[in-house]
Amino acid sequence: MKNKIIISVSNDLSCDQRVNKVCNSLVNMGFDVLLVGVKRKNSSPLMPKKYKMFRFNTIFKKGMLFFIELNVRLFFYLLFKNCNILVSNDLDTLLPNVLISRLKRKELVYDSHEYFTEVAELVTRPKKQAIWKSVERYCFPKLKHIFTVSESIAEIYRGEYGKEVKVVRNVPYYSKYVGDKLLNYSGKKIIIYQGALNIGRGLEWVIDAMPLIKNAVLVIIGDGTISKELNERVNNLQLNEKVIFWGRIAESELYKYTPSANLGLCLLENRGLSYYYSLPNRIFDYLHAGVPVLATDFPEIANIVNNETGILINHYEPEYLAEVINDFLEKGFDTSNFDEIAKKFCWENEEKVLKEVYLSFLSLII
Repeated sequence: MKNKIIISVSNDLSCDQRVNKVCNSLVNMGFDVLLVGVKRKNSSPLMPKKYKMFRFNTIFKKGMLFFIELNVRLFFYLLFKNCNILVSNDLDTLLPNVLISRLKRKELVYDSHEYFTEVAELVTRPKKQAIWKSVERYCFPKLKHIFTVSESIAEIYRGEYGKEVKVVRNVPYYSKYVGDKLLNYSGKKIIIYQGALNIGRGLEWVIDAMPLIKNAVLVIIGDGTISKELNERVNNLQLNEKVIFWGRIAESELYKYTPSANLGLCLLENRGLSYYYSLPNRIFDYLHAGVPVLATDFPEIANIVNNETGILINHYEPEYLAEVINDFLEKGFDTSNFDEIAKKFCWENEEKVLKEVYLSFLSLII
């Protein structure tokens, strides 16, 4: 049991780049890491990694019944597992971790990947939002070690709960991929989106603009709750040759595809404070791949992009969006400084913040 950590998530472990990086960092610090998640119907087989993994087969697949089942099963799983440290990722796994940490007197670390009670799926559902807010209000006063992904979200938690909150941005390892470009569409310019296909990601805007965008294709890499709706939209607009869905690509392979693009997308709707103060990892993935970004002018995103790594916009009518993208693709963008910026925003720097907390635990573990 020496130096053992159990990390909980509510996803299927396949494509969570942040959690994978955290797990690898903890293994490199000398911890024995077990990552616990959920198996979905379309989950990819787990590939061997430095750390151990386990997935629940849940009866319910979505909605509150899924989260209730996950929390109950996670509570009993953790109750009968030995470890020194518990790590909860996001509010949907926090309650069982808090209860077990107090019952078994174990250290607990909370990593909030978003401002959970203000995610797009909850802001229009006040009853469900209130339930999750009550969970947050019960749990937060009991936390000592808290991480989140942006300074704005950290400030909200500090102000509401008076807790110290450290920021660890979701950035890639430093790399400069110079291999073959794997995407080629007969010389057409490539616009890329990579990430979850969920509401509020602005993909509908770009699809509607594609008939007006010249000599370019939109490549969408990822999967999510609106995958079917996006495919239907493309079919209805007869854009199958201009919009290509690649589905999920493993993190270990994705970096080979991104450098093929001429432009990366990070367009978000203002559907709650979680999106407004978010700092999506694809902003940094594009940067490390040498791809300029077209991004929404939200505070945290603007602090990074700010015309150094791309351009910012704040309205998205198809004609306007097509005009901006056509102009961007025609003129290009100077990426000569991207490598120096990427050296600043890399995981090797962010994990130093993790080490401040986790290495302090080693003296407490016998």
